[in-house]
Amino acid sequence: MGEIVCVVVITGAAPARVETVESARPAPAPEARRWWRVLRHEWTLVVLGAVALAALVTWPTLRHPTRTIPGDTGDPTMQAWQMAWSGHALRTDPTNLWHANAFHPESTSFAFTDTLLGYAPAGLIGSGPVAALLRYNIVYVLVFALAFIGAYALVRQLGAGRIAGAVAGAAFAYAPWRLAQVGHLQVLSTGGIALALAMLARGHGWSLRHGYRPSHARPGWAVAGWCVAAWQVSLGFGIGVPFGYALALVGVVAVIAWLRHRPPVSRRLLRADGIGLGVFLAAAAFMARPYLQVAEQFPYVRRSWSDLQWSSPPLRGFFSSPNTSVVWGDLHAGVRASLGHRGETSLLPGYTLYALAALGLVVSIWTLRQRLLLAAGVIASIVLAMGTQGPGGGRYTYGLVYVLPGFDGIRTPGRLVVWTTLLLGILAAGAVTALARRATLRPASLAVALLPLLVVAEGINTTGHPTVPTRPAALATAPAPLLVLPTGATIDGVPMLWETDRFPAMVNGAAAFTPPRQNAIREATLRFPDADSVALLRESGVRSVVVVRAQVVGTPYEPTLDGRVDGLPLRRVDTPDAVVYLLEP
Repeated sequence: MGEIVCVVVITGAAPARVETVESARPAPAPEARRWWRVLRHEWTLVVLGAVALAALVTWPTLRHPTRTIPGDTGDPTMQAWQMAWSGHALRTDPTNLWHANAFHPESTSFAFTDTLLGYAPAGLIGSGPVAALLRYNIVYVLVFALAFIGAYALVRQLGAGRIAGAVAGAAFAYAPWRLAQVGHLQVLSTGGIALALAMLARGHGWSLRHGYRPSHARPGWAVAGWCVAAWQVSLGFGIGVPFGYALALVGVVAVIAWLRHRPPVSRRLLRADGIGLGVFLAAAAFMARPYLQVAEQFPYVRRSWSDLQWSSPPLRGFFSSPNTSVVWGDLHAGVRASLGHRGETSLLPGYTLYALAALGLVVSIWTLRQRLLLAAGVIASIVLAMGTQGPGGGRYTYGLVYVLPGFDGIRTPGRLVVWTTLLLGILAAGAVTALARRATLRPASLAVALLPLLVVAEGINTTGHPTVPTRPAALATAPAPLLVLPTGATIDGVPMLWETDRFPAMVNGAAAFTPPRQNAIREATLRFPDADSVALLRESGVRSVVVVRAQVVGTPYEPTLDGRVDGLPLRRVDTPDAVVYLLEP
């Protein structure tokens, strides 16, 4: 019904009469009110805000998403191919998922590096290099949004306030160290870690503020948390292996705590944990099997203790920012120089985060015991992330986890900074919530509300977005198996991306290591076309070699542009953008 309005009419001395009329303005429809409640709900605002913030901080990723790619054209183009291949394999022949078209004639080549398999559903949409680029750029932006949402959800479940959730989300998503990982989507994809922990905590009715409350348990959330954890592991073992062990540690602590107090646990929750854990273990086993096969075939893919010397960061690395940071990049040039040529050793979580976490040791909604445990976790994660640079050469720190299955496949211990950042965020959330409750004056409340912006500011960057080279027309019809020149571990991502429409068997391939046969072909084709290189290519089943004119200039493969085929079992075809050599079977 409409609103009822009372109208009082007074005329002279006559008694006042009251008239009731129905307003012409209709009341909001129930459906409209329902949608309005949904739109202004906390989680709607968090999701929409996280996506908008991610698009802004990663700009100009979405300005030309079908032509450019963030970081460089090395690993990102390879990872764009990964998503495309997984979607293509699931759509056409799931049984050959692990036998990718790259690295011909090797088998199980999809497991030569972290696969990002969890993004396969995105790979089902569209085909070809343009779709692959667009897909990658959209996922790249959403990765930051999910990291924000996951950390926000976790600290809210633990008992912190909304502003504290925004601080933790911003810290986890935009920590300066992430700028050194823009070419490693599997390392940036950490949102599932925080989100899974938040769901599992909610499912078990547990928070830091209130502990375990059986009446608040939600078995459905527990199953969802295990499923998200399984999805996180499917993105890559470099981040997934430590996450798996962290879940095991949390489980052990939870069981010990239960044995001490024996609170009631519903059968529904136990069944939910059984189902969820089964899903998680099945996903982990499915992912592990091909990697174990690769490790058996190529034993050198396991990282030896001496291999870690180069990639282990010293303590000062946790106070150094990558050069693309707008705030700290130039200021930390001297510190970066002192790190030498070690890769991925600028691991600053953020000075604002450090300050808020330090404040959280003094002022917080968490108990003193909880604060001390969180601080101990921060210190332990830093010491472990230092690898061989830790106390005593790391033998009794990172060396203790290095012997666990899976850790010998992790290239750099520094990626454990993910856990440093998350624990600092939780510690800081306690302080921010306490400050927000004490801020009774408007200026103080405004200062607290601006803290998330200070955290985000340290993540503002000057990341490059190079244009991906255009695919030569000759590649559309070149017989497979084929080889594209130039070739190399850091440039093969581009030809892999180019062939995401028909996925022909190709020698080119970029991964965490180089198989011996691929290396032999690369070295032999430096003299192509000659008798030895042609013989090796024919022995490997290669039918065509495509020399890309614009890409080969200035490389050791440039002489192949003028190669002569006299007396050799191959035919030369010149096109405007490439030279194609067709080999006789």
